[in-house]
Amino acid sequence: MAKEKQDKVASLRLTIRVATANDEARVVALWRASNLVTSYNDPSRDFHFARAKEGSDILVGLNAEQTIVGSVMVGHDGHRGWIYYLTSNPKHRDKGIGRLMVEAAERWLKNKGVVKVMLLVRETNTQVVDFYKHLGFEAIPRVIMQKWLEKGHDPVDRL
Repeated sequence: MAKEKQDKVASLRLTIRVATANDEARVVALWRASNLVTSYNDPSRDFHFARAKEGSDILVGLNAEQTIVGSVMVGHDGHRGWIYYLTSNPKHRDKGIGRLMVEAAERWLKNKGVVKVMLLVRETNTQVVDFYKHLGFEAIPRVIMQKWLEKGHDPVDRL
């Protein structure tokens, strides 16, 4: 790691905690600013759904000014853990926020007894693959299939 980047990471003081209802607008705005929101996902609904279930939650990272600069949705299905909506504020990238949010999600899963974590990368977001590989993730040979259980979703949507 370059010295300048090491200094940025070393100087970062990030507080990570579980999101509250009062965080919704700021978290959704962060997801939108990071281009994580698609036409077929309602981010407010996703926020509420994750917070309402025992097997999932939203974690937020706050800087020294108490601004939300990172988030991750984490959950499990009883067998494997999943990470969604991982992001850092575009104005605060390359400071280690993403790595710290992944580590927090992994701790959350370990505390629930989950031993494996999975994530999906949209084909429109493949620039993050190297980031995940650097954190120890690997591509696996699987076919992911879906079926919408609600009417009104475009059948060509992929994720």
